[in-house]
This record gives sequence, structure tokens and C-alpha cells, in this order.
Amino acid sequence: MTNDAAQRQSNDHIRVKGPEAGNGANNEKPENKGSRVRYVVILAVLLVVVALLVITGIVPRLRASRALAAETNALAAPTVLVTQPKPGVPSQEIVLPGNIEAFVDSPIFARTSGYLKRWHFDIGSHVKQGQLLAEIESPEVDHQLSQAQADLGTAKVNERLSEITANRYSDLIKQDAVSQQDTDNAVNDLAAKRTAVKSAQANVDRLSQLVAFEKVYAPFDGVITARNTDIGQLIDSGAAGGTPRSLFQMAAINRLRVFINVPQIYSQAATPGLTADLMFAEFPGRRFPGKLVRTSRAIDPVSRTLNVEVDVDNANGELFPGAYTEVHLKLKDGIRSTLVIPVSALLFRREGLRVAVAKNDDTAELLPITLGRDFGDVAEVTTGLTGDERVITNPPDSIIDGERLNVQVENQQTTGAARKAGGK
Repeated sequence: MTNDAAQRQSNDHIRVKGPEAGNGANNEKPENKGSRVRYVVILAVLLVVVALLVITGIVPRLRASRALAAETNALAAPTVLVTQPKPGVPSQEIVLPGNIEAFVDSPIFARTSGYLKRWHFDIGSHVKQGQLLAEIESPEVDHQLSQAQADLGTAKVNERLSEITANRYSDLIKQDAVSQQDTDNAVNDLAAKRTAVKSAQANVDRLSQLVAFEKVYAPFDGVITARNTDIGQLIDSGAAGGTPRSLFQMAAINRLRVFINVPQIYSQAATPGLTADLMFAEFPGRRFPGKLVRTSRAIDPVSRTLNVEVDVDNANGELFPGAYTEVHLKLKDGIRSTLVIPVSALLFRREGLRVAVAKNDDTAELLPITLGRDFGDVAEVTTGLTGDERVITNPPDSIIDGERLNVQVENQQTTGAARKAGGK
């Protein structure tokens, strides 16, 4: 019984300690468990706060950075205005600037030196060919002429004496009264004296012409456009090495020359015989008929133009030399159609004239063109464009092929010059 009691007591002891031993090994106290839960919650809250800070701070900055980059790229693309070329009509008339010149324009110089004695015509005077314009006093030349005439008289007297002697010796030699040597001397002396007479006569003629040049005559019909001397002034002909100065400037204005530069594209159509009308600002609404009379038949390599002369009748003297005019030159048929673009669209590059166009993907392309007439704010393009392009009217100087563009369509009415070039 004792052993059974002891065994039961031992089992009871084990049953009592079993739960206690299990709690000590696998379970914690409620206080420690609550502390750990609080720690985990705090850590989670901190992570959430950090995540919120990251989301609210960094993400907007990233978005702003991306937006700034996009805006920068958008601003880097230049904003350009585009328009389509306007078709022109095959024009039978081109308008070109011209300079009017007198048909004959000549300075009148003195051929002899001296002092101006008098002048007979002032600026604006109409003179006829051969009319006396001025008189010059040349006492030295007059005295030289007198001396030359005296020398000529002496030479003629000597010639007469030599002639008598030569004839006398020629008669005596037939009678053997004189030697052949004396006869030859007399004959040769006569020949020398005759040569001296000719020389003296030439000197007299020269000085006579100089004396005649003391009177200055008009070489052609015209108008005195300038008078560069006055009574008493010393006139230097330049014969002594001085610098001559013209006495008058004369111009023949009954017919005038007008020189114009025709662009190369129209050079084959500008032929002699074409009619041309001249218009002047001082004669509004009036047209003065002219005629193309000659061309240089050579293209100027600098301006790529053909020099053309148009003559116009000016019998009534209304038109003045040196004036500016607009020449309306009527060309032959068959002039090709052209396109009209603003002058601001032209780009002058080292490789030649270019026009910038915007392609369908809003990138730039530079096209070579050939210009026709220039109307001031618009110009004709004869080659290089088809008419379907979007021409950039305000291209930046630094624009290049393939550059991204911010394209805006230009909305402007056709200018007066464009209407004039393209037709109504």
C-alpha cells in the first residue's frame, strides 16, 4: 500500500508539474507578448509613413522632372508658320527697274590753254550742232602762229632762191660752164628748201588749229546739263601735263536709253523688237512707249541677268536723263507658270538659295529653288517647288534638315504684290 500511495503521489506530482513545465517552455507572459505586438505595429506604421513620404516627395519630383523634360523638348522645337505656295499665271509682262541715260552724253573739253573770254550758253540751254559755246584767249598760241607764219615766209623765199640757182646751174651744165658737183649741190639744196617749206607749213597748220580751238563749238544737238567754268578762269587743255577739266556737259535727250537687267530665266524671251512701257512716279497713270533695241547677249555671272537696252522717244523733252523708271517689258508667249512665296521664306546659304518646308512628320527639309521675278514682299519660284509643300515663312537662320518643328498654319490674306504676281 505504501508503494501504491507513493506511486500515485509521484504521478500527481508529474501531472501538477507537467503544465507548469509546458508553460515555461512554449508560452510567454502576456506582458512580453503585448510588447512585441506593439513593436510590430509601430514598425509597420513607420514603414507606412516612410512609404507615404517617398510617394508624396519623390514621385511628384520624378513626374515634374519628366514634365520639365517634355516641356524643354517642346520648347526646343522652333515654332514656325507655314503656308502653301500660291500659283502664278503665265505672265506676258515683267516689271523691272531701269535707269534712263541720254542717247549721247559727253563732256566738252578745251583743246588749247588760256583764259576763258566768254561763254554763250548756261545749263538747260538747247544748242544745235556747230553753235559757239565759249571763247578762250590764248596770246601765246597767237604769237606762236605769227612766228610760224614768218618762218614759213622765210622758207618760201629760200626755196625760191634755191630754185633760181638750181635752174641756172642746170642751164650752165649743158654748156660745160659749171662743174657737175656745183650743179648737184644746187639741185639738192632746192630739194632741202622745199622740205623746209613743207615743215614750216605743217607748223603753221598745227598752230592755226590750236587758234581755232580757242572757239568751242557744240559737237551735236543737245542740252547743256552742266557748266564748269566762268569768265576769267584759266583753262588747261592737259597738253602740258596738267589735269584737264571739262567746260560743259552736253546730253542729247531727243532719244533716251533705258538699261534694265532681265533675269536669266527670261533672257531667251527678251529679244530685240519687243515693246516696253515706261512708268514714272512723277507721271502717275501714264505710259511712255519704248522698244527693246539690243541686248548684251551675255549673262552677268555676278547677278545672273541679261543687260538689255530699251530706247524711248523724248522729242518733247518730258523725260530727264538719270531718272528712275519701271519698265513693263512685254515678253513672247510660252513663259512657264510659276509659284509665289513670301520673300521672308528665302534662305541664302553657302550652297545656294534654299526654301525650308515642313514635312508631314513636322520635320524640316531645305529645298533648292530658282527665283523668277521679285515683287518686294513676295517672289516667283520657277523651279524647285511643286505647290503642295508647306513652306515655312519665318525659318530660323539655324534651321537644318530633319529638325523637329512646332508647326502653325499661317492665316494671312494675299498681299497686293502676290495678287499682282498670281493674278486676280
